[in-house]
Amino acid sequence: MSFQITPSESEAANKLTLSDNDVLRRIEYHEPSAWGDYFLSNISNLSNLLEEDSVLKKLEELKEEARSMFVAAEKHSEKLSLIDSLQCLGLSYHFEDEINKILDQIQNSAHVDEEDVEDLYIVALKFRLLRQRGFFVSCEILKKFTSESGDFKESITKDERGLLSLYEASHLRMKGENIMDEALEFTSTQLEAMAMDSTSPFSEEAKYALKWPIYKTLPRFMTRNYISLYRNNPLKKSNILLTFAKLDYNSLQKLYQRELGELSRWWNDLKLKEKLPFARDRVVESYIWALGIYYEPKYSSARTIVAKIIAIITVIDDMYDCYGTLEELQLFTKAIERWDLNCIEELPNYMKVLYEAILEFYEGSIKDMCMDNNIPYAFDYAKEGIIRQCKLYIVEAKWFNEDYVPTIEEYMKISATSIGVYAVASIAFLSLGNIVSEEVFQWVQGNPMLHQASEAASRLVNDIVSHKFGEERCHVTCSIECYMEQYGVSKEIAVAELKKQVGEAWKEIIEDYIKRGKFPSVIHDYGPNFARVTDFYYKERDGFTFANTETKHLIALLLTEPVPI
Repeated sequence: MSFQITPSESEAANKLTLSDNDVLRRIEYHEPSAWGDYFLSNISNLSNLLEEDSVLKKLEELKEEARSMFVAAEKHSEKLSLIDSLQCLGLSYHFEDEINKILDQIQNSAHVDEEDVEDLYIVALKFRLLRQRGFFVSCEILKKFTSESGDFKESITKDERGLLSLYEASHLRMKGENIMDEALEFTSTQLEAMAMDSTSPFSEEAKYALKWPIYKTLPRFMTRNYISLYRNNPLKKSNILLTFAKLDYNSLQKLYQRELGELSRWWNDLKLKEKLPFARDRVVESYIWALGIYYEPKYSSARTIVAKIIAIITVIDDMYDCYGTLEELQLFTKAIERWDLNCIEELPNYMKVLYEAILEFYEGSIKDMCMDNNIPYAFDYAKEGIIRQCKLYIVEAKWFNEDYVPTIEEYMKISATSIGVYAVASIAFLSLGNIVSEEVFQWVQGNPMLHQASEAASRLVNDIVSHKFGEERCHVTCSIECYMEQYGVSKEIAVAELKKQVGEAWKEIIEDYIKRGKFPSVIHDYGPNFARVTDFYYKERDGFTFANTETKHLIALLLTEPVPI
């Protein structure tokens, strides 16, 4: 098999053709991995055990000092500020019981400190923290800060701390909450002015918040940036929490490096990047996706298994999107549905490699994990997840081959789902072990609104920033073309409308999160976390495909550059 691949002159790689046994194919040039074997080659040098023992001892001491702050915080406002700092500094996972107890008490308490009622910072902070934990809080509590005409009072424009708090709270809005829509618009304007004012003590915080609002940002990425903001904020400075956060961040970073070393070894052993050079080599970026879903140390094995399935799905996606002919892809889809290694002889050679890798991964790692955790039923759901994914991909492949432009509704039914929320969830949840019941898998299989909204937000932000690249690639039509064709509007109008739909999807995420049932919070956090990772990668461009740009810098902050102590 000979590949003729050359980089395009544009930012995106153009469609190219090659001849393989007289079969004309499309192929793209993808940037090689931005990391190469960095994590594999450095795995033996990543930690000093004696140094780690010393750090762990210090962390325990700081943890107990931080725990004493819960006792010292008497007023609701003090407790809320402490919880906010712990969450933003990435320390809240150490104090889940304490935090849940406090928020339960605040939610169920009729008592309100009189001075806090008129404090915009505290009122908005209470609203955000409670909604983030799944409690319903009426947006009516913000009406005291509006005039009779319904506009926010001019007087609060001088309260920069309060404006920041209201801005962050406004991202947890639900449908029909007009005051929250107005709050987002109003505070965004105020923060833009604040960000330009070098004399404001909140200038840097405003700049960061406008691009990376707390509710939509990856927890680890927020922590990395917040440590710097916290250090320079005189209203939130605590040497104990700051030192604790720095040591904890660097300690977890070493754990992540070790996990990536093992993951890189597995990826190299598969040899997919050598045998299937048409596909993206994005194992490190796949790990970040897993890290965005589960960052806590106790989910180490879950992160690894989730990163593996995302790396595999990326290769499958590229095969369906570009390299395979429709006839071959139909064969592959039928083979996946039959789930039988004997089917491999019916496939072209390049597909045999991928088909075998998929079955080995599921029949080995996945089945073993199900048996070890005494959840044998989970295997069937996991297998069904990857089968469903391929069936969605074949529909998109038919659209491309038939030059068919679906309606926006038809498109979203297939392509929003093909973003992979279900396929990844079927693996992510089984990796949590026996805390997950079969009822959870049935709930996921039913595609709850929490996941539908995550799919919609993820697909649309992907399409919006990838549109130019998609046109050059001659891929299946995306939501922008579908909307333009259906409603006869310009690209600019279509993009503006779809951006509104992204906002509506986030409203549905928070609404369904608040309506959540009896499942553990880690289950309900999956949908919002998936959307957060998508927002991370597709903030301004396709940072997953073009990973050797700003994405590499952001990943370095998460994985390779420790916080200065």
